[in-house]
Amino acid sequence: MKKILVANRGEIALRVMRSAREMNIATVAVYSEADRNALHVRYADEAICIGAAPSSQSYLVIDKIIDACKQTKADAIHPGYGFLSENAEFARRVKREGLQLIGPSPEAMEIMGNKLSAKAAALRYQIPMVPGTDHAVTDIPQAKQKAEEIGFPILIKAAAGGGGKGMRIVESAADFEEQMHLATSEALSAFWDGSVFIERYISSPRHIEIQVLGDNYGNIVHLFERDCSIQRRHQKVIEEAPSAILTPEIRAKMGKCAVDVARSCQYTGAGTVEFILDENLNFFFLEMNTRLQVEHPVTEIITGLDLVKEQIKITRGETLSFKQEDLQIRGHAIELRVYAEDPTTNFLPDIGTLKTYKIPQGAGVRVDGGFEQGMEIPIYYDPMIAKLIVHGKDRAEAIERMTRAINEYEITGIETTLSFGKFVMHHPAFNSGNFDTHFVKNYFTSASLDGHLREDEAMIASLIAMQLFETKPSTMLQSEKADQNSNWIRNRKTL
Repeated sequence: MKKILVANRGEIALRVMRSAREMNIATVAVYSEADRNALHVRYADEAICIGAAPSSQSYLVIDKIIDACKQTKADAIHPGYGFLSENAEFARRVKREGLQLIGPSPEAMEIMGNKLSAKAAALRYQIPMVPGTDHAVTDIPQAKQKAEEIGFPILIKAAAGGGGKGMRIVESAADFEEQMHLATSEALSAFWDGSVFIERYISSPRHIEIQVLGDNYGNIVHLFERDCSIQRRHQKVIEEAPSAILTPEIRAKMGKCAVDVARSCQYTGAGTVEFILDENLNFFFLEMNTRLQVEHPVTEIITGLDLVKEQIKITRGETLSFKQEDLQIRGHAIELRVYAEDPTTNFLPDIGTLKTYKIPQGAGVRVDGGFEQGMEIPIYYDPMIAKLIVHGKDRAEAIERMTRAINEYEITGIETTLSFGKFVMHHPAFNSGNFDTHFVKNYFTSASLDGHLREDEAMIASLIAMQLFETKPSTMLQSEKADQNSNWIRNRKTL
């Protein structure tokens, strides 16, 4: 493998390219017109524009990705996450073209890409399942009867997707029919597949996932767990490894189940098996993501492994160089996804220019990003700016280090999730480990940040007062005029 085309953008494209460069493998960037000046384009050895800004005209167009490979004579493709990373049709096309996909087989993608077929495969290994249907439900009266047998509340879920789309919580039989129609309609719109299934709703769930690696010779290991329970809109914001609540015994059981799920579809490469954990620490299989996860750095930090390098080695036909007993957890890692979102307005995406952008540094701090000062946040893609990852000797030190790193992270021009991250690090529920996926609903409101904002305001006011005291009157007038045009001032007036 001499040259890899990275069929993605932003921080994950850069992250893949850096590992490839350390392995003396050349890289090719693809980019849309909106990403012409992106960091991953500048970093790669070669770069090709593949279309207009919308991903449907660029990053999602299989023919354009394949053509870029042919033009640059790349012999492998790394899909990153999102876009085409779990597209079985793309995986087959790559294989037909005589190229290598740094990822699992299309057959594994298909099995695990549908929650019902994934359940069927996992059941062959007696993996624990949430009580519910093992097939798509279409007959509403029959589905309602099954729901009553399971017991309300129940959850209606889209078979073909995730991210909270096509998902409905039903509290009583009276609401069932309406919620079935809504879930089916949303699933059809989002995934072109309206099939749904039902299962018991777990009221206080933890979202625990296990990282797995499998080579082409049947060797599969797990790299321990990540707790991804701090979420908004069913999507993760903060992840940590290891979990604060798993015992060694439960960790071993979940790890074995994750390996068995991977074995059920003859999985190769890096993948993640996701579980739901109830208040009694019972765990149940949710799904498998057949790609590298956004939160993979916390696993890298506690294991000392480079998952991208391991993916590349597996694709080249190498065997895993370690066994399960060789792996151990080293310290604690936490990741905060730094999104261009406003936590005070229900995490609505924000756009604009990064007027100030200075990342934190120092011991135990890592930033995987795709932007620099002066760049604009495009409206066409996911609003994630970067991932802030910290490592400590234990969970307490990791929380302290994350707080310090958030305080040192300077971003102006747009709203971000940094303030929310600081709120979480300070919250007693998070510090104690006693929280679930309802953390935002249970503890967070826009008013939750008032205390943090007042601290920032006091600091800014002090700095302004010092500046005004030493400034000539003419400059004072200019400063006052400038303040009236400040985004920060305008935003504060609207709170």
